[in-house]
Amino acid sequence: MDTLNSIEQAKRDFGRQLRELRRRAGLTATALAEQAGWDRSKCSRIENGKTVPSDATIRVWAERCGVPEQADALIAAAHDIEGMYVDWERKEQRGLPHVQESVLPLWRDTQHFRAFSASLVPGPLQTRPYVTQVLGTLCRRRKTKGSLEAAVESRMEKTRLLYDRRFFVVLEESVLWHRIGDREVMRQQLLHLLSLAHRPYVSIGIIPRTADRTHFWPVEDFWIYDDAIVHVELVSAFLTVSQSPEVKLYADAFAELQSLAIYGPERDHLISGALNHL
Repeated sequence: MDTLNSIEQAKRDFGRQLRELRRRAGLTATALAEQAGWDRSKCSRIENGKTVPSDATIRVWAERCGVPEQADALIAAAHDIEGMYVDWERKEQRGLPHVQESVLPLWRDTQHFRAFSASLVPGPLQTRPYVTQVLGTLCRRRKTKGSLEAAVESRMEKTRLLYDRRFFVVLEESVLWHRIGDREVMRQQLLHLLSLAHRPYVSIGIIPRTADRTHFWPVEDFWIYDDAIVHVELVSAFLTVSQSPEVKLYADAFAELQSLAIYGPERDHLISGALNHL
């Protein structure tokens, strides 16, 4: 998924929108900058998508172009773009418990979840000991603030949704073998995964290591919420995708990943194999 390019494209599209407003107002970039008291290069940086303007800048832009009534909509669009890519330091500045709590409204409003993971058992499928190990590692790596116990409790809140929402999860077989915590933590997690796989509202598929990847490209771990939003966790940042064409790309990728996965007794055999190895 070329999500970072999608963000850059959104910035360029927004810049073109502001350029069109300026041109309709009969203003050159130099004239607009002079009227607003800005450096002459500021308009160029904004219109070419090099920077997303502040709320105050957008209001001045709209007023000088004779369309002050469009300022609020433009500001909302700018906020959407800025929210697409948030580095972890900024996202976690209020502490790890806040990060976990901040996504709960979205989770509660979503009826249809789709998730792909190549590295970890996804959040709501995790046992408490597994969650504690995962979030504890994040706390140490990124030196986040706040109570680990509070963050774990917020994460566990998501598990309650497994009883009345639709969850479709695809995992790489490697997830079963990536040890998180000691052997007992992994034993509990794999047993829990086997149990969840037979719940009526949960579908768990596993892509075997031997699956033919000839016509499929590698993808990052992601969550799709209904058909509206995609969340992607990178090493450096947290991405939010909400543009329909990009969301559809992830939905299409998920469908292809499902086609590679195995289910039922074959899936259970893979999980049991990893469990027996412990």
